[in-house]
Amino acid sequence: MKHEFDEHVAISRRDDATWDADLAEGWVVGGGVNGGYLLAVAGNALRHTFPGKPDPLAVSAYYLSAAAPGKATVHVDVRREGGSVATAAVDLRQGDDTRITALATYGDLDRLGDDVRTTAEEPAMPPPDQCVPNTMAPPEVRAIAPLMDRFDMRFHPDHIGWAVGQPSGTGVLSAWFRLVDGREPDPISLLMVVDALPPVTFDLGMMGWAPTLELTAHVRAKPAPGWLKVRHATRNMAGGMFEEDCEVWDSAGRLVAQSRQLARQPRSSER
Repeated sequence: MKHEFDEHVAISRRDDATWDADLAEGWVVGGGVNGGYLLAVAGNALRHTFPGKPDPLAVSAYYLSAAAPGKATVHVDVRREGGSVATAAVDLRQGDDTRITALATYGDLDRLGDDVRTTAEEPAMPPPDQCVPNTMAPPEVRAIAPLMDRFDMRFHPDHIGWAVGQPSGTGVLSAWFRLVDGREPDPISLLMVVDALPPVTFDLGMMGWAPTLELTAHVRAKPAPGWLKVRHATRNMAGGMFEEDCEVWDSAGRLVAQSRQLARQPRSSER
């Protein structure tokens, strides 16, 4: 069975360093294509560049200009390929414009050690059927974020006040997450998941598009099938920017991905 996500991140080789892509219309949010989706497209090109090291371990991307649906190219510059990891620079471009530029390290998560020690605490969430589905999002939110139709998200009841004009002000959003067509999560899709929830500034009463400046994602393990738990939090807004820290937990209770991004504060002109 072909899944929508795989079709939307599909790439084809043009030459040894260049891949062609077609950015799908369904991933638009605010003034451009979602940054996590763009990272997954670039990540898919890297996966095919390193077939023996197919999994993203660390990806740090800078967002230079807003992408639009349509044709794009992914240019890969291999910096080093060792026995266990490989590192490459990657640019996603549309015409003469670079949309994102990133540096990534890839490996094989199946070959890494299984010693896990963590002080991180899995988010406490009611069962999905007791959470609030994204289909109940206000019309103005769905209008600026068509990509929400790609997801089945069930928000923690304590983190949904922004939808009725009563944000908690704590700067936290959490939700159950899965792709709407039932595709199971994998390391490439995790690059998208870390940027899938609405901006955490919604919980601060600041609605609107919050364009990403930089995003660093760490993939820690291959996720088990089933629902993911995703938690976004912010602690500091200054200079018109805020950080957004993300944790992604799988159905086996493992922390499978982490990210931090720096984004611009939503402005009324971008709503």
